[in-house]
Amino acid sequence: MTEQTATPNTSAATETDVTVVGAGPTGLLLAGDLAAAGVRVTVIERRPPTRSNLTRAFGVHARTLELLDARGLADELVTKGTPITGLRLFRRLSLDLSRLESRFPYLLIAPQYEVERLLERRARDAGVDFRYGTRLRGLSQDTGSVTAELHDEDGRDTTLRSRYLVGTDGMRSSVRESLGLPFPGVSAIRSILLADVRLSEEPENLLTVNGTGRAFAFIAPFGDGWYRVMGWRRDDSGPDDRPVELEDVREVARQALGTDYGMRDPRWLSRFHSDERQVPEYRRGRVFLAGDAAHVHSPAGGQGMNTGLQDAANLSWKLVAVLRHDAPDPDGLLDTYQAERHPIGAQVVRSSGAIVRLAMAHTPLERLGRALATSLLNVVRPAADKAMGMISGTGLSYGAPRGAHRLTGRRAPDLALSEGRLYELLRKGEFVLVTPDGADTASAPAAPGPVARAHHRDSNRTALLVRPDGYIAWAQD
Repeated sequence: MTEQTATPNTSAATETDVTVVGAGPTGLLLAGDLAAAGVRVTVIERRPPTRSNLTRAFGVHARTLELLDARGLADELVTKGTPITGLRLFRRLSLDLSRLESRFPYLLIAPQYEVERLLERRARDAGVDFRYGTRLRGLSQDTGSVTAELHDEDGRDTTLRSRYLVGTDGMRSSVRESLGLPFPGVSAIRSILLADVRLSEEPENLLTVNGTGRAFAFIAPFGDGWYRVMGWRRDDSGPDDRPVELEDVREVARQALGTDYGMRDPRWLSRFHSDERQVPEYRRGRVFLAGDAAHVHSPAGGQGMNTGLQDAANLSWKLVAVLRHDAPDPDGLLDTYQAERHPIGAQVVRSSGAIVRLAMAHTPLERLGRALATSLLNVVRPAADKAMGMISGTGLSYGAPRGAHRLTGRRAPDLALSEGRLYELLRKGEFVLVTPDGADTASAPAAPGPVARAHHRDSNRTALLVRPDGYIAWAQD
């Protein structure tokens, strides 16, 4: 940790419950959850208060849509995007997302700025204090608080003192650097091209992906006439700050896909490199890391923004339980954020890396391995379902204590209840105890927060205690 020396124009510290550094999707969902529960939240963002219509993230998976549904936002977002129910990869592998057991059995192509717009509106309505044009210069903490050293756009140095601080400030996180935490990993791919273009020819599939060993490319529609293109060529390497021309993007598409579909009228051209990194500790005392500040990985699978939003949903209810409901053993509860989310982050780094390495398969042996892997997923349905569950997030689960019910730690489906859908009930940010009519629930454990009671609409005889993030905390037949 670093501590900044106060300058003569440093003002007195301001008090808040939680400081969130970074106003991307992860920080916005976290801040909105906390403020909706009555927690005082201040969001620090170095950018000015404007939203660009250019964005890297554009895919919202089924599990993320379920989390947004639990906040009353999913249905509106769906109207802003294009649902894709089938994925065809490498011209061999077909994945049928309509088989997902979810209210949202598809991948929604929706730009990140639409997700941010909804989350920011919710956070503002809940009373979050936003401070744009403000940078974190350092932080320090003691047994009861965290002090953030800030520098605003007017040149003033201020301090902000809070009970907890969460860094959601991206790959180059100032919070992570202030903690002195390493960010081990590798730069997996250099010189990936990104572009938003119009096409003269419509692709055969809504989502177009292929790799030849010499190049790979990906094309997805935004639904408004614009297409996102991502591509890489083996013979195109160099620094990320080199200019990108439309012809560069056309060439990588022709090498990977056999055609450039008449790409024209680019509104955005960019180049970046893909890292695979994960911080070893998601928590250091009263400071937490989430989203790209904690883990970065290949864009393959479109899991970056989705994983960050799920980090936020996991952490938010635990902070609420500690700050608003005097949860017993608060440190133990907050430590479960690391225990649950770090393995998920590591898994996403591995799986997204595996996808991009399949796309980059170059030698005959590598290409044979890709052919065998895609053939297996095409033929063996359980393997394909497991792959879809991993990528969509619906198949991810948390560890459970020894002897716990087999459902403990798993994602709760959107159960039909006498009181409405489960994810509608979760919009209050409370635990939900679901039982059959007339069941004895005396053995249900105490929850670290308010509990809403509901009943199965059908003949299901399993009692469930569902956490505010939609995972099952306890079950009993």
